[in-house]
Order: sequence, then structure tokens, then C-alpha cells
Amino acid sequence: MAQNSPYCKAYLAKSLRAFVGWTETTTNLRKKREIVDGKDVETERTRIEDEDVLYVHDCYIVTDGIFKDENIVFDNVTDEWKKFCTEQINFSIPQYRQQAPAAQPQG
Repeated sequence: MAQNSPYCKAYLAKSLRAFVGWTETTTNLRKKREIVDGKDVETERTRIEDEDVLYVHDCYIVTDGIFKDENIVFDNVTDEWKKFCTEQINFSIPQYRQQAPAAQPQG
């Protein structure tokens, strides 16, 4: 079963490709859905275009979709990659605060 990340953020592929150590795996890309002769058809994708949207997850892996364990494009997570994410593309993991709901007046 596909796993969701607690957090991921979408970026254009061209933004991520600016990282000097960028490599990408294209053998596991999401299929492209098209209508051909009135039928919904899925076709294999063999490349990532600069304008394609990729997702950086809280664990710093990059996927072609919102699930962190499917369609992995980049998983060479290094300190340099984390620094690039923070300083160049402004990726940060939000610190969510869990607050108790305000007490409701009883009436």
C-alpha cells in the first residue's frame, strides 16, 4: 500500500535540476493518461520535462507523485542536497502545533 508523507512540496523539475549532484531515475515514472479514440489510455513516460511537477518529501526524497514510496525519481539524500533544498528552493518542513480545542461554554 502506498505511503503518504507527513509533508511534501511540489517543484518544477527544472528547479531541482539546478542541484549539482542531481541524477534522476526515469524507469519508475507515473504513467501518462490520455484519451485516444474516446478511450482512457495509460502510456509509459520515458523522460521528465523541465515543466513536470515533482515532489520533495519530508525525508528529502523526490517522487513523481505524492506518495513517498512510489515513483521515486531521486533518493541520493546527502547533506549537500538538504542544504540545496533549504537554501536554493526554500524547502522547509513546517512545525505543526497541535493545540487542544478551546473549551466550549456549556449552556
